[in-house]
Amino acid sequence: MVLGLRFIRDNLELVNDAMARRGFAAPIGEIVRLDDERRRLLQEVESLKAKRNEASRQIAAMKDRSAAEALKAEMRRVSERIKALDVETAAVEEKLNALLLEVPNLPHASVPMGKDERENVVVRTWGQPRKLGFEPLPHWEIGERLGIIDFERGVKMSGTRFYLLRGLGARLQRALITWMLDLHVNEHGYQEIYPPFVVKEECLMGAAQLPKFRDNLYHDVEDDVWMVPTAEVPLTNLHRGEILDATALPRCYVAYTPCFRREKMSAGRDVRGIKRGHQFDKVEMYKFTRPQDSYHELEKLVDNAEEVCRRLEIAHRVVEVCTGDLGFSTTKTYDVEMWAPGCGEWLEVSSCSNCEEFQARRANTRYRPTPTARPEFVHTLNGSGLALPRTVIAILENYQQPDGSVLVPEVLRPYMGDARVIR
Repeated sequence: MVLGLRFIRDNLELVNDAMARRGFAAPIGEIVRLDDERRRLLQEVESLKAKRNEASRQIAAMKDRSAAEALKAEMRRVSERIKALDVETAAVEEKLNALLLEVPNLPHASVPMGKDERENVVVRTWGQPRKLGFEPLPHWEIGERLGIIDFERGVKMSGTRFYLLRGLGARLQRALITWMLDLHVNEHGYQEIYPPFVVKEECLMGAAQLPKFRDNLYHDVEDDVWMVPTAEVPLTNLHRGEILDATALPRCYVAYTPCFRREKMSAGRDVRGIKRGHQFDKVEMYKFTRPQDSYHELEKLVDNAEEVCRRLEIAHRVVEVCTGDLGFSTTKTYDVEMWAPGCGEWLEVSSCSNCEEFQARRANTRYRPTPTARPEFVHTLNGSGLALPRTVIAILENYQQPDGSVLVPEVLRPYMGDARVIR
């Protein structure tokens, strides 16, 4: 269960209103109908079991053996009916649980109303877009001219939406990953995790990637494991089925993984460059918090993502995502977007979200508010810190020079053998 069946029944108006705010056609009516059917079946089963128990007592006290045998025969029919009802109940519960997994999280009351990304709200901006003094090139031209991005051989090896990085292009990618991990660990207080890059199906269910995004995931059928679409998935399941110590919260983790997703886009959308691919790298931040702390921790998470942009000295903005653009598992989200002058657009490099107890309920991750209290679900938060290759795009396009070279941001030079320029 996700929102919780009792919560849905007790708050039908609230849930239906939330789905309407999202513009999401959730099967709430069918969920209630199936739950009514499940309750009716369970009630009939309990009534028949009570009747069978009473008959057992009567049979034990009977002296008329023929009457006892007749009652036994009737109870055999009752037992068969109970078995049939159990099968029917299990089928209804299976349908009910499947439908519950299709219901997205409820938007927080503060999330702005809107139909789609065009109605997201800019919260703040940092820095001014660079005035290069010449016509900026898009990253795909910069990369090919410098010989650091090879689209032709990427496609030759793996097909469309694949590419390879060469020389200082590959070094830039590696430098960014290492520097971002060091920043989050040494200055922001995260613990680094190196997770598996494949996970079991229940991990994707816990992170709410399944069943919603099944068609976008890569699955190894023989071993029944799934390639991670983001480090959020293994990090969500780090404490699956555990009860955490309240004094150790929040628990803050950061991890690098490659990410594998089937990018399914409209024809002609983002066909140039490395903005969208089936494989990309990402540094992911993740938090397990007490419910009362989660929105304060969300603001800190956003600031940690912004700090990467500030250190790179690239203009960026923070956008609050509206109800119609909100992710399936999130209740409130901020996107951090870097300016890319060659593409002429703001590129989302981080999406920082509070899922409240939505994922924790699926993964059964709880904590005890006090040593003697009943366990409660934690809140989970996630955010890129940052995602590549869009950060690489922003660097190439913002740091390009008139001669076609690209300056290396100062914070990355120690991670690139003190290289100052990519020529």
